[in-house]
Amino acid sequence: MSIGRSSEPEKRPAHRDSDRRRAGRPLDAAKRAAIVSTAAHHFFHHGYAATAIEQVAADAGVSKVTIYNQFGDKRALFAAAVESECEKMRGHFSIDAMPQGSMRDRLTAIGHAIFAFLFRPEMMQFERRIAAETESDPAIGLAFLEAGPWRMKVGFGAWLARAHAAGELSIADPLLAAEQFVSMCKGMGDLERRFGATVSPAERDRRIAGAVDVFLAAYAASIEAQHP
Repeated sequence: MSIGRSSEPEKRPAHRDSDRRRAGRPLDAAKRAAIVSTAAHHFFHHGYAATAIEQVAADAGVSKVTIYNQFGDKRALFAAAVESECEKMRGHFSIDAMPQGSMRDRLTAIGHAIFAFLFRPEMMQFERRIAAETESDPAIGLAFLEAGPWRMKVGFGAWLARAHAAGELSIADPLLAAEQFVSMCKGMGDLERRFGATVSPAERDRRIAGAVDVFLAAYAASIEAQHP
């Protein structure tokens, strides 16, 4: 089923005079947040196809017309819900909050933060739901990638670019380097967790230390930076 299609009619409902006066008028932040939060609950617990705008409106305490006026259609509401959930998850991961120290120390701290973030139960459940919905409509997966992983990659790439500009690293393609570092830190951990295996703290630490070693061997601006 297309993300832009559902059992609901595509056309907006007929507007009453009072609705016409409100059309296009932005909601206050609290009401908009309530709509998005309610929609996210329905989308991620019941799936995209099974979520009806009418039910979201009823649970959020607004009219269906209000949702259509503010978001346009079900697809746009879903995108807003995905972005909101990704924003919550990004709150658990901030590169700018990493402790200072040598480049090795900072990369190690970032590696541990990445690992902890990606393997949070909420994150894994969220990804499984998105993956299931993407099977019927790839646009759902793209909405998730744009709101979450791709945005985070850009943020990490910008951090690496600043380190390059400061002479701490020598990286021609920060976005590619960001992908490489995250992939090395994860190893097969995400695959193992998905299929019921447990990643021990010792294995996690070994993977992250190895990722830092390889990354610095490739991108350290000097030999001294590779070895503390």
